Amino acid sequence: MKIKLIILALTISAIAFGQSVKNEDSSTQYAFQKGEWLKFRMSYSNFLNAGYSTMEVNEVTDNNKNAFHIIGTGKSTGLVSLFFKVKDDYQTYIDKETLKPCRFIRKINEGGYTKDKEILFDYETNEATVKDYKHNTVEKHPISSEIQDILSTLYYIRNQKLNDLAVGDEIELQMFFDEEITNFKLHFLGREVIKTKFGKTKTLKFRPMVQAGRVFKEKESVTIWITDDKNKIPLRIKASLAVGSLRADLDAFKGLAHPFNIIFDN
Repeated sequence: MKIKLIILALTISAIAFGQSVKNEDSSTQYAFQKGEWLKFRMSYSNFLNAGYSTMEVNEVTDNNKNAFHIIGTGKSTGLVSLFFKVKDDYQTYIDKETLKPCRFIRKINEGGYTKDKEILFDYETNEATVKDYKHNTVEKHPISSEIQDILSTLYYIRNQKLNDLAVGDEIELQMFFDEEITNFKLHFLGREVIKTKFGKTKTLKFRPMVQAGRVFKEKESVTIWITDDKNKIPLRIKASLAVGSLRADLDAFKGLAHPFNIIFDN
């Protein structure tokens, strides 16, 4: 079973708005801030604890630019870890002015499958330099000026204005991952109130188009809910697989830039 699918799905929670939505009124009004920390609990077939994933926001100076340093980690636990051990480390450095990635780091060990790569983004030449430390290689790949990496995507999207989306809207975004530019499509399904461990919460519901076959049951197998507030954090992800299902739920948080709105019953 690919635990990494849920870890990666956390970054797909808003994949694909970049060409179709407008920024918030002020570039300084971020949906996130330094010190934000999110923890997600992953489960297999709704009962088996599969692992945990965290995302943390820091502020640094990278290559003389003020940047957000986002660290995403994933780790398998319990019985799942006995037959498929996962330890993932994803990091991105995002320019605070443009919210484009400057640098992306991926260090993973998934059941013995390992990668250790760093990607440098150059928007003057529109090239991505991929440094593979495992194989000691360096390659350059052409990119567009609006590219995102798999982790920066989430934080770029969270800082967009989504209020104008209508049910059925389809939006796209380009993402550079595994030395390829990938075009994602995402359908907006509407607004929904869901129950979480924190209480009832208003959400925006999306369905990304995925490739059917060996892993996913069909093209529309993944559903994602994000908070319908200024934070726009992922609350829940469900994925139907060829065998069983995967689910990720927000388990803990701190340092949010805006109030987490909970619906209290009268």
